[in-house]
Amino acid sequence: MEAPRTVALEQAREHYGRRAWTQAFDALTAADRALGLCPEDLERLATSAYLIGRDDDYLDALDRAHQGYLRAGDKLRSVRCAFWLGLRLLFRGEIGRASGWLARAERLIDVDEGQCLERGYLLLPPAEQALRTGDWEHAYSMATAAVEIAELFGDPDLLTCAIHLQGRVLLQQGQIAGGLARLDEAMLAVTAGKLSPIVTGLMYCSVIDACQQVFAAGRAREWTFALSRWCEEQSEMVAFTGMCLAHRAQIMRLHGSWHEALADARRVWERPAHLANRPAAAAACYEAGEVHRLRGEFAEAESAYRNASRHGREPQPGLALLRLAQGRTPVAAAAIRRVAGAAVEQVDRVNVLPAYIDIMLATGDLPAAHTAADELDAAAARLDTEAITATAAQARGTIEVAEQDAYAALGSLRRALGIWQALDAPYLAAKTRVSIARACHILGDTDGAGLELDTARAVFERLGASPDITFVETIKEQARARGSRSHGLTRRELQVLQLLATGQTNKQIATRLVLSEKTIDRHVSNILAKLCVPSRAAATAYAYRHQLF
Repeated sequence: MEAPRTVALEQAREHYGRRAWTQAFDALTAADRALGLCPEDLERLATSAYLIGRDDDYLDALDRAHQGYLRAGDKLRSVRCAFWLGLRLLFRGEIGRASGWLARAERLIDVDEGQCLERGYLLLPPAEQALRTGDWEHAYSMATAAVEIAELFGDPDLLTCAIHLQGRVLLQQGQIAGGLARLDEAMLAVTAGKLSPIVTGLMYCSVIDACQQVFAAGRAREWTFALSRWCEEQSEMVAFTGMCLAHRAQIMRLHGSWHEALADARRVWERPAHLANRPAAAAACYEAGEVHRLRGEFAEAESAYRNASRHGREPQPGLALLRLAQGRTPVAAAAIRRVAGAAVEQVDRVNVLPAYIDIMLATGDLPAAHTAADELDAAAARLDTEAITATAAQARGTIEVAEQDAYAALGSLRRALGIWQALDAPYLAAKTRVSIARACHILGDTDGAGLELDTARAVFERLGASPDITFVETIKEQARARGSRSHGLTRRELQVLQLLATGQTNKQIATRLVLSEKTIDRHVSNILAKLCVPSRAAATAYAYRHQLF
């Protein structure tokens, strides 16, 4: 009987070596029942369980491996198992149990052990804690000590984890170029297949997230596609694939592959309940909401945003932009003000500010839009990465268009357009072209405006962005209507409205136009009456929406 059992165990190890994780788990589980597994095979069983989403089986097998190594007198291998148990429990939010396992690992390495590889691994959790609490010097020091230990013992897993941690610390300190360089170095080992499976997946997810935190869109795309290839090579793997699909949905939306983005998002939330990953599902639902909103599928967008909220993700700023698209501007303004006021972290603020600016412009609140654009400019200067630089330039240009400062707007918008084109972001490039067309209209360059609008419309048609197609047609119609003054305003009243929209008082407008303040008072009254609006702010919002200048 012993020979068949041995053959079965060898087959299980072969499945493991081929990364056939479900087959490896089933075969190792059967061998465990028949023979009882040694600690090394229990570690293989634990890894297989982790990668097919059987988290409790992972913890149980690793606990048994830990105990087995202790009984065999292999204290350091037992410490390694305790470390991974503690780390996984930290990820699950079970702080007490995690702390217990990490404390046990520390106790087992007594002074007699001297310098050992396991001491390097045990530096990682406190370094992560120091990073989270803002003690960056201490975090970097511990990560550096871990690098030195990893190099001493030639351990690629620890070396990669520690270098990646150094990179994240540098990013937090504002050393963006240096931090990204460290992350790139870490990814050399990841993409070369030199790491264990779990460390590989953890590094992919952490590095992609770090790149997104600083809006390094090019790197986020590169590593997301690499992660996608790695996941596809292991068809039975469940761990990491959910977040991979969510990341890829975001990348696909940026690159105009909206059908593929929806398909990836759907694959995340349609998973069986026992395989569900709530953060991944929440991110996927939000991405689906964004695509549906941009395509004008408002009911589907509403449902997706609600599902994102149900899974624990703030559905803003997408939901506020949906309300704006539905014509519910006051609701959108209240929501975006609430979110912007509550956002503290840099990445949260940068993610909400572009929507905040659009909505403030729609309400006629130019001072608020300016303040937000100033903050975006400051963030772009700090980070100096492509996506945030383009976002800030586009926002600034949109405000300059609203203020009729066409030449300044063209400079900002052309800068944004160049970056969006380099990033292969067709929708954002087309949106920028629409703003460029509006600046051209201000300058009387109807040919230039028409070319930009036609190019933008072709992109919107390819993507299925129906609200933007309608907006382009509205701009064209308003340009035609301006020739016949269908709004009823005289040329002088349009001049007054233009200055009024920049926040100037009647006295300032009178000085600018060399007219009496009483004359300006009469012009403002006529403007409000002809546009059927109750206030100067409402007139500004009307002018912005209807492209009156």
